Amino acid sequence: MFIPFHDANTLKHIKVQWVTLSLIALNVAVWLLTALESEQAAQATTVGLGYIPAIAFGHAVLAQGLEIVPEPLTYLTYAFVHSGFWHLASNMIFLWVFGDNVEDAMGHLRFLIFYLACAAAGALCHGLLGTTSEAPLVGASGAISGVVAAYVMLHPRVRVWVLVFFRVPLPLPAFIPLLLWIGQQFLMLVIASGGDVSWGAHVGGILAGALLILVMRRPGVPLFDRQIVTPRSVRNEPATGPTVAAGPDGRTVQRFPWGRR
Repeated sequence: MFIPFHDANTLKHIKVQWVTLSLIALNVAVWLLTALESEQAAQATTVGLGYIPAIAFGHAVLAQGLEIVPEPLTYLTYAFVHSGFWHLASNMIFLWVFGDNVEDAMGHLRFLIFYLACAAAGALCHGLLGTTSEAPLVGASGAISGVVAAYVMLHPRVRVWVLVFFRVPLPLPAFIPLLLWIGQQFLMLVIASGGDVSWGAHVGGILAGALLILVMRRPGVPLFDRQIVTPRSVRNEPATGPTVAAGPDGRTVQRFPWGRR
């Protein structure tokens, strides 16, 4: 439907989104390592680190020599393995655009826990929908879905630049493309069967992200954009001096670029 590439949303509590950047770097590093492997070795990595419902629910056992990590860890490790460049790129673009502000709202450590919890929730939902499946689930989309859900609950009115149908650039309030995207995941879960996309993992991540943001955001961080801080370059305000605008009660208020008066 669309690809995001920029949002006018400044960081308010952290200087650098270290966890988001580290997650992107780790995902890229794992993909590069698997891309440099032979096809047989890459398949072994996918099986060893991917999440396989039949193994998780006790319907099958991984062949000797293929286990890389204990089975419970595959609820997390699958989210760092990708099947190809575009699979990786699409997930990392979403994480780049939306992850920094969710990390800002939570703090570094809580965001890391949040990200991993959404990944695990995505795997669990995928597994529950097909407990006997022996196909490995890979990709960060469960975790990314949680990030998207949290972002739209935090910043539904922030302007996001998106490529609609991968061709037309448009600046839209975040809730328009993101709620459409979330709705698509639930719809496809109902009407689609088979295929290469795990809609269940997406829905599991969305549900986890929407619930966890309620309890994991910093104290005092509001939901639904009660106060939007927009960069001056977007507002077209002068570098100095106040602007005058009507307040919610009809009175005029002065806004200064260095703070409120």
